[in-house]
Amino acid sequence: MEKRCYITTPIYYVNAAPHIGHAYTTIVADVLNRFYKLMGYETFFLTGTDEHGDKIVQAAAQEGMEPKEYVDRISQLFRDLWPKLNISNDYFIRTTDPEHKKVVQYILQKVYDAGDIYFGNYKGYYCVGCERFYTPRELVDGKCPDHDTEPVIREEENYFFRMSKYQDWLINYIETHPDFIRPERYKNEILAFLREPLEDLCISRPKDRLNWGITLPFDENYVTYVWFDALINYVSALGYPDGPLFSTFWPYAQHLIAKDILKPHGIYWPTMIKAAGFEPYRHLNVHGYWKIEEGKMSKSRGTVVRPLDLVDIYGLDAFRYFLLREMVFGLDANFSEDALVQRLNSDLANDLGNLFSRSLAMVVKYFKGNIPPRSDSFDEKDNALSQQVETTKETYRTEIPQLRFHKALASVWELINHTNKYIDQTAPWVLAKDPKKKARLETVLHNVLAANKVVAVLIAPFMPDTAGKMMEKLGYSKEPLELRLDDDATWELTPGTQVTKAKALFPRVEVKKEKPKKEVAEKTVEEKDYITIDEFSKIDLRVGLIKEAENIPGSKKLVKLKVDVGEERTVVAGIAKNYSADELVGRQVILVCNLKPVKLMNVKSEGMILAAHDGGDLALVVPDRKLKVGAKVS
Repeated sequence: MEKRCYITTPIYYVNAAPHIGHAYTTIVADVLNRFYKLMGYETFFLTGTDEHGDKIVQAAAQEGMEPKEYVDRISQLFRDLWPKLNISNDYFIRTTDPEHKKVVQYILQKVYDAGDIYFGNYKGYYCVGCERFYTPRELVDGKCPDHDTEPVIREEENYFFRMSKYQDWLINYIETHPDFIRPERYKNEILAFLREPLEDLCISRPKDRLNWGITLPFDENYVTYVWFDALINYVSALGYPDGPLFSTFWPYAQHLIAKDILKPHGIYWPTMIKAAGFEPYRHLNVHGYWKIEEGKMSKSRGTVVRPLDLVDIYGLDAFRYFLLREMVFGLDANFSEDALVQRLNSDLANDLGNLFSRSLAMVVKYFKGNIPPRSDSFDEKDNALSQQVETTKETYRTEIPQLRFHKALASVWELINHTNKYIDQTAPWVLAKDPKKKARLETVLHNVLAANKVVAVLIAPFMPDTAGKMMEKLGYSKEPLELRLDDDATWELTPGTQVTKAKALFPRVEVKKEKPKKEVAEKTVEEKDYITIDEFSKIDLRVGLIKEAENIPGSKKLVKLKVDVGEERTVVAGIAKNYSADELVGRQVILVCNLKPVKLMNVKSEGMILAAHDGGDLALVVPDRKLKVGAKVS
């Protein structure tokens, strides 16, 4: 079999800015891509954005923008984020790309010509958030299971895909390809769903209700439904049907998704592929949710964590390590900033950082920074360390293709801890005092540096920057991903190579504990600090439109805004940690217009933006529909 791998993330829906859920899936894809490169594979890594549908039109309208203008802005937020998270994707696709539209229409026409698309009437439970119909048995207490909202009853004439025709084929395919959907619980979930008769799939929307989409090639009065558009990105990006990338990489496709889109990827997409006449993907890999306080992290519910907020505070590689070490792929995980700090201090600063700094320091002290040779025969301790190295490499090669990232990392940390223990057992500082034991000291420190090099190579997919720093300090000029796991030269050290001391790879984070607040007796109704209506009416609140936004140099919190409230105001707002400048432009906000102007960071601020928080991120207070600029809040 050819050593190739095609790795895809979902294309992310652009009705809101990226959050930690998007970051996790994309970082997992990046880790897989880098791992397979280390394994000597030819890889192709795809990500992108999904830009059609009802929700996009609604989101654009709320921002007072046209859909194309809106999707351009939000898609760019995703495109800009990935380099900041060290994502190594080869291509970024957008469903508004002309080439993608051509492939969608080509497949639609092909399936239509084969008789698998027909015109009909449908009435059912429709979730606007999911942009799809639900059967009654899929609802939870009559509500959408993902959005916790009641669906609307919708009836309309549309085009349908004969998905039911392929039900038996799909069941047989899944049962004869047991690792088609991974982990197994999600394969079982799809098979359980397929025990009931499979309905045909509505694949269009009439243009008199929605015209933001790809026109059906056989009826210009309809646009295609979001799944018959979005899912096709996985092959349009490869130049289906005749592009060389398609024939090279499609047989090795690995899709990565969260479990909320299991049904479209596990049922709709394989049957669409079958109807179009080509082979299904290799694996569908499904992960769970990140939760906050036992609830799904969701942009629609306002419970999101913005990736760059954490990266700016704790560093990129610590963030990447935490996500892959903390979540068992396939299961849900609870996000906690305290847990991230604990991992950073314990695993990264204490274990890895301490090992690397003490290893280099001893070589600099005892051998002037020159890597010593192995000059002595191995004893029991040396053999045990060597065995741990081989065990770790084998576990690593086995676990990552099975998506058990936490186990692969745990094995690397077993090697780190074993090496720290080896140093304590062999006591180089004692050996250095006896000139007769120089050969033994050389062998011990050579073994220690060799173990550090193994660690650096193995963490490279997870923490590429840290791995690069370690290799550089070990005197190795190549990037870790230029190495190969099956090449013995990867693990060798050249005696005499100069190493240098390193600053702490991961400085410890000191958690500041708040002083206990003094208890204050709650005021009675009579004692509470009320204001009168007359006092409140003195506050001039008006609807404003943010025309410009830019970060203020030297401040992580403040952003400078130009706000139109019938006249243009300059406002300095402390919301930069929660909203990027790009996100703010075009938003309607509520402005306190009669505050006394003040200077903040040498910028004159002529008002205050209203925002709220519930102990978490700030959220702007905004009208629930577009209002005239300057409208007074009463």
